[in-house]
Amino acid sequence: MRALRQDIARRITTASRRRRDGRIPLTGRHWALLVGFALTAVLVAVGLGLPTPRQAPSVPAERVAQARAALAGLHVVAARLRPPVDYQRSAFGQAWTDHGGVGAAGNGCDTRNDILRRDLAVTKSVATTSCPAAVAAGRLRSPYSGREIAFARGAGSAQVQIDHVVPLAYAWDMGAWAWPAPRRMAFANDPANLLAVDGPSNQAKSDLEPGRWMPALRGFWCQYAIGFLTVSAAYRLAVDEASRRTLAAALGECSAG
Repeated sequence: MRALRQDIARRITTASRRRRDGRIPLTGRHWALLVGFALTAVLVAVGLGLPTPRQAPSVPAERVAQARAALAGLHVVAARLRPPVDYQRSAFGQAWTDHGGVGAAGNGCDTRNDILRRDLAVTKSVATTSCPAAVAAGRLRSPYSGREIAFARGAGSAQVQIDHVVPLAYAWDMGAWAWPAPRRMAFANDPANLLAVDGPSNQAKSDLEPGRWMPALRGFWCQYAIGFLTVSAAYRLAVDEASRRTLAAALGECSAG
C-alpha cells in the first residue's frame, strides 16, 4: 500500500515539476490519463464501496492534500452557469464508446463493460457484440448507498448503472459546452469519472452537483469529493459556490492513512 501511495505521489509530482520547467506541456488529456490512473489505483487500494455510514475508510494523506489543492485551484462561480448552447447528450459522442482515447479505450470492450469488470466481483463472463468478455454475473456493493446487488446480465441489469461522478450536463454548464468534440468524448468515457452504482442512487442524483446531492452513504463522501475534484481540476471545469462548500466539508471528513 505504501509503495502504491509513493508511486502515485511520484507520478503527479514529476508531471507537475516538468510542467513548471516547461519541458512537457501537459494537456487536459494528459492530466486525465494521469489522474485516471491515480484515482483508480486509490479506489482499488482502499476498497471501493466498503465504507459504512458511520466510519469512512482511511485515504492516503497525499490524496487528500491533492484534492484540497485542486479545490483551491478551481474557478468558483456563484451558481451553476447557463451556457449559450443547450445541453445534449449526443455532444459527448456515442455512449460508452471503445474509442474515447482514455482508460482502456481500444481494448475491444465498450466503456460500460470496462467499468463493470473493474468495480464488480465478477463471477461469470460472456461474449457479446460490444465485448468479448462482458460481465454476465457478479456482485456489487454500491458506494453510494452500501446496498449489496447481485448483477445478472439481462432484464434486471439496470439494477447496476454507471454514474458520471461529475455529471455530463453539469460539466456542460461549467465549461464543457465550449470544448472540442474529442475532449467531450474523452470526458464521458474517462474511468476516473465513472463508478458502478445502484440504479436508484444514480436516478436520484441525475445531473445534480454536490451542492444539491451527495451519496446517501456518508462514509463515501471523502472519496466522492476526491473523485469530483480530481476530475474537475483535470478538465479545468468551474465549480459553483454551494458545491465548493459541500466538497470542502466532505474533505474535512477524510480519515488520512
